[in-house]
Amino acid sequence: MSDWNEKIIAEFRAQGGQVGGQFAGAPLLLLHTVGARSGRPRVNPMMYQKLDGGYAVFASKAGAPTSPDWYHNLLAHPRVRAEIGTDTVELVARVTAGDERERIWSAQKAAYPGFADYEQQTTRQIPVVVLEPAP
Repeated sequence: MSDWNEKIIAEFRAQGGQVGGQFAGAPLLLLHTVGARSGRPRVNPMMYQKLDGGYAVFASKAGAPTSPDWYHNLLAHPRVRAEIGTDTVELVARVTAGDERERIWSAQKAAYPGFADYEQQTTRQIPVVVLEPAP
């Protein structure tokens, strides 16, 4: 895990799910996945969008040409956990497509224009992942 991620994770936990800097006021969660190849636990901070009955996260990797490792992890192991505020919830991840993806992605770009910038920086379609309560 990068030092940058470690600092955000520590701040998130110390302040009950709040962080400062570039993420001040933004909805942030800590996504717990299992490594696709390593099988080791991973934690990544990321912005989310609250949905009816779940959350959406965005595999933007700041517009990089490849998807982030956490995305590959949840494809291999869709049962995940997320720390949201002071709560930890068990979730199941699924990748959206079609109208559902466009609706969620458009709302994210409207709320946080930086995501539109990421879209312009890459040739890949940025995956939109819905996290729903685990059964």
